[in-house]
Amino acid sequence: MKRFLKWVSIVLGALAGFIVIALVVIYFKTQARLNRIYDLSEETVVIPGDVASIERGRHIFQFRGCEACHSGGGYLDLPESGQALDSHLSLPSHSERVPHLEGNIYLDDPAVGRVVASNLTTGKGGVGSGYTDQGWVRAIRHGVRPAGTPMLFMPSTEFYFLSDEDLGAVVAYIESAPPVDNELPPSTVSWTGRIVMTLVPAITFIPAELIPHAEPRPIAPKVGITPEYGEYLTYSCKVCHGPTMSGGPIPGFPSSWPPAPNLTFGAGSALPSWTEEGFINTIRTGVTPEDRQVRGEYMPWGSYKFMNDDELRAVWIYLQSLPKLEFGNR
Repeated sequence: MKRFLKWVSIVLGALAGFIVIALVVIYFKTQARLNRIYDLSEETVVIPGDVASIERGRHIFQFRGCEACHSGGGYLDLPESGQALDSHLSLPSHSERVPHLEGNIYLDDPAVGRVVASNLTTGKGGVGSGYTDQGWVRAIRHGVRPAGTPMLFMPSTEFYFLSDEDLGAVVAYIESAPPVDNELPPSTVSWTGRIVMTLVPAITFIPAELIPHAEPRPIAPKVGITPEYGEYLTYSCKVCHGPTMSGGPIPGFPSSWPPAPNLTFGAGSALPSWTEEGFINTIRTGVTPEDRQVRGEYMPWGSYKFMNDDELRAVWIYLQSLPKLEFGNR
């Protein structure tokens, strides 16, 4: 019996040692990825200063989901005559309520880590004062900080495709934001997240690793009610619904999240029974033609509702143009 217990203790000790070594290797491997310096070429993106462009930037910032993360729910009330928010930028006089961009702890889940949307302003705890125009371009388009290190969780894979005009407008809007004091902790990846990143190559919480930084970017389509422009407006949808938009379980997301629905017109999709009007109403209200409430914590219709009618019509045409696939053929 003693001999058996001795062998058990040896095996358990060896197993514990192996686990410790594995964790050390995982930590240093992931830390090296987090500390990697990305040497990016300069990009010429014009940052406009006119009121219409700033308002356009606000529109994009809203429907692309940026406001949902970076606004903590506070608003700045402007006088009817308008109010300058920067030495060279101002918002239109009809913008009576401007959302604060003070940041937010978006998610705190042991399975992934702590996802923090930064305070984008120049207030206390904000990152705004540390960014130049070029710094904003790199952060949004490439997921890289001014120092060259990659950001955690920043969904730049969705914004990489933004046209220079749209990106410039977004930067102009961010730079127009009033300073708000809000000190936040940094984003962190949990031990579980580090293990997943190491063992499953297809999953990473460092979006900069997925962006072809040195390759020519796709040319953005012209604005219009076309399938091409509809696809341009829905790159963020592919994060959950997959590159084919056929839905299914979402890789890298907490197991508590439901599978993404099929957005093609193939088997298992509800869209064939919808009309354009029903689709637009669903995005505007979060209620489907079947009178089912869409859960905003999973499907961010609260951001997409800011699309105008022509943008939503372009999305509807794009979804109709997709190959009809069965649910889950990501």
